[in-house]
Amino acid sequence: MTHDSTAVQLASSSSKANASGGWWRDAVIYQVYVRSFADSDGDGIGDLRGVRSRLPHLARLGVDAVWLTPFYVSPQADGGYDVADYRAVDPLFGDLSDADELVRAAHALGLRVIVDVVPNHTSEQHPWFRAALAGDPGARERYHFHPGRGPDGAEPPNDWESIFGGPAWTRVPDGDWYLHLFAPE
Repeated sequence: MTHDSTAVQLASSSSKANASGGWWRDAVIYQVYVRSFADSDGDGIGDLRGVRSRLPHLARLGVDAVWLTPFYVSPQADGGYDVADYRAVDPLFGDLSDADELVRAAHALGLRVIVDVVPNHTSEQHPWFRAALAGDPGARERYHFHPGRGPDGAEPPNDWESIFGGPAWTRVPDGDWYLHLFAPE
């Protein structure tokens, strides 16, 4: 079997999945870490224009969908997973028009686009988290805030550790603690 017939076979298996409504079941999905995938402007950081420039290559490989890691506005404490604004593109990666052009180019090549949405990873700069830190009870419901243990709640609620090391809890001025399984930011 030649390379070209393999791509046709991969594409046809996804077409069968499309017909049954579960296109993702047999699809070839290629994850792209935007920051390091392709740099279009020579600043050493991958960007959405760089990803767009490589889409024809991915289509030739038989990819059915491109899964983009977060490219939202972020302070980048956790590689972009610490989202400050879900409605905007971080200037490191381009802007909303670059995102629109990438999606249009992907669709023109028959590629689907999956955008990694990480609602449980807001940054300390996100308005919801800022409201939670300010004590807004509705905003605190979006996160895990708990009183501490020991005298005056001076110890974390439990001994859980962050995946990045150290405690998974940070104390706020009102004495409660918030859970962060990754970076405190």
